[in-house]
Amino acid sequence: MDVRDFDFDLPPELIAQEPPAVRGGARLLHLDRDTGSIAHTRVSALANLLRAGDLVVVNNTRVFPARLLGRRDASGGAVECLLVARVRPGSDPAKNIINKINNLQDPGSDQGQTPELWEALVHPGQKLKPGARLIFEGIHTIHGEILERRHFGRRIVRLWTADGSPLDEAVDAIGHMPLPPYIKRDDRADDRDRYQTVFAHARGSIAAPTAGLHFTPVLTAALAARGVEIAELTLHVGYGTFQPIRVDRVEDHVLEAERYDIGAAAAAAINRARADGRRVIAVGTTTTRTLEAVARTHDGTIVAGTGDTDLFIYPGAEFLIVGGLLTNFHLPQSSLLMLVSAFAGRERVKSAYDAAIAQRYRFYSYGDAMLIL
Repeated sequence: MDVRDFDFDLPPELIAQEPPAVRGGARLLHLDRDTGSIAHTRVSALANLLRAGDLVVVNNTRVFPARLLGRRDASGGAVECLLVARVRPGSDPAKNIINKINNLQDPGSDQGQTPELWEALVHPGQKLKPGARLIFEGIHTIHGEILERRHFGRRIVRLWTADGSPLDEAVDAIGHMPLPPYIKRDDRADDRDRYQTVFAHARGSIAAPTAGLHFTPVLTAALAARGVEIAELTLHVGYGTFQPIRVDRVEDHVLEAERYDIGAAAAAAINRARADGRRVIAVGTTTTRTLEAVARTHDGTIVAGTGDTDLFIYPGAEFLIVGGLLTNFHLPQSSLLMLVSAFAGRERVKSAYDAAIAQRYRFYSYGDAMLIL
């Protein structure tokens, strides 16, 4: 399958630069999965499009301000560091890197803190070689050191705070929200709220599960009044969700793994809905991948627990759990668009995107939504 089959032309002015004026005020394109028929409404009407007994599953991950802006310790030149993924303690990469720390300059500079090792995208990448020192200042001061080069501009960075405070606390205080690069403006204080779902509480994502951005307390109350159940799971959205596809054949693409967690109550609710023949409606591609990944390894059922998934869903995939999908509009030639095409059919999704463009829908993270039933 050719990656170019998932290309489309989008007028640049349709890329949403701001969230809707009111949360929950986005437009909604309703695509019938069986007939291909298209209707236009608002996200606020979602409860009227679902039926009693449906189970809506949302991703409750919380985006942290993963973008650090600072300077080089020696030259004072501006640097930027996007924290992509923590190198987990006990992993082989962590063991190998920690073994090198005794050879680093100024080994006591982290004041005895346990080393915090992160995979990061840094700028300017060519100038930030192993041994380069970084400083990020604000309410807290964070120090960093480049330890290793990785592929596609990645670096392994050691981070510590000047005052010994927890690194997460310092990052939350001085970091910037990691808005996607197609939003051509600096982040603002209000993005800390608007680029976060109302379900968000499990800190760990570097991008929002954007379909969930449309929900409000009023909408969740309307769903409950309709007899629609809501369950929560966690998938920490990492670089893998948005990584560019650098191959020509869809089948050759490999997703980076992302961490998920499903609680016992959510697993029971999902399995109960399936046993009763009720629909499971996934809110977003991250929720979809989590549900389908777990089902594939547990004979079609959902089992509570934590793990990693690199499941890449593209046309031809069988869906074991998900019977409906609420999603935003995605980038051309992206793994997210391929997942949506797998669920509804490539030609029907193409027709829906054509209709959305003709109707001047707003695209991508802060844009409008599509419901596929």
